[in-house]
Amino acid sequence: MTPTPTATHTMPRMGWFARAEAWLDERGKGAWIAAMVFGFIFVWPVGLAILAYMIWSKRMFNSSCRSRAMAHRSNHGFKTSGNTAFDSYKADMLKRLEDEQHAFETFLERLREAKDKSEFDAFMDERADAAKSSEDA
Repeated sequence: MTPTPTATHTMPRMGWFARAEAWLDERGKGAWIAAMVFGFIFVWPVGLAILAYMIWSKRMFNSSCRSRAMAHRSNHGFKTSGNTAFDSYKADMLKRLEDEQHAFETFLERLREAKDKSEFDAFMDERADAAKSSEDA
């Protein structure tokens, strides 16, 4: 009987550039800007190359590099485990957490709007009081 070779799942080896890009993406746009600034300080062509790469890859104008890295990582969370009951539970839990996150973000937005309104109302009241006192004088 001949032993069958087992398939091993190995990650493809990334070059130093891809590893550096992934490392900077995990830390966000600030890390890219810091790398560019240090590049300009120490070896100006490196800073210029990083700036050109940031513009070419549209990293400079994105809201965040981290969102791209998170989206890439989140795809791995939806791989099937082989257990349908667990996969169903995981999908339900992730959906519930996303709903709670959305509800919390909505709550924070309403809270910010209420704070802005109260500050504006206080400003208008002060302005009305100042105008009233200047008319009385």
